[in-house]
Amino acid sequence: MFNRWMDEDFRQDRVGSALAGTNPTVLGRMRAGFAVIGDLQHLPGYCVLISDTPGVDQLTDLAPQRQLEFLEDMAILGRAVAAVCERRGPGFRRINLEIQGNTDSFLHAHVTPRYHWEPAEVIGWPAALHHWTCIVDAERHALGPQHDELRSELVAELQRQASSSASSFVAGS
Repeated sequence: MFNRWMDEDFRQDRVGSALAGTNPTVLGRMRAGFAVIGDLQHLPGYCVLISDTPGVDQLTDLAPQRQLEFLEDMAILGRAVAAVCERRGPGFRRINLEIQGNTDSFLHAHVTPRYHWEPAEVIGWPAALHHWTCIVDAERHALGPQHDELRSELVAELQRQASSSASSFVAGS
């Protein structure tokens, strides 16, 4: 699965590559977007919900009903990540849900697990501070085959969460 990253750079168009089925980070399709596992796993379980509507830059660009679907998908992904991270232990603290869009101009929501073991200087701040303070090592924290079990657990939990809320999740879409 991860060998595809050598052939193309899906990061140039995350929405388009998800729609085309060529984004290797996609865990599955939800009602208003795609659940994806983060390229970097410096905070194990970090995921992102990306819109399935090309050209949408922010939540308010969507029709009101579609906005609600996106927010519900974000909550479902948040519950799934929290459940998996709590089961995996050690030191899981909480989930942060954020829609920012200041760097990448497509609608996406960060679903970030936070841990008690994070450095004191970042634990009370947005998770992006990990990047700003250069705590993240792109090579050491890169998504790869070592995350296959985590991916499987996230997919299974997303299926469980979506079915219990009468929502939709299709693995690997």
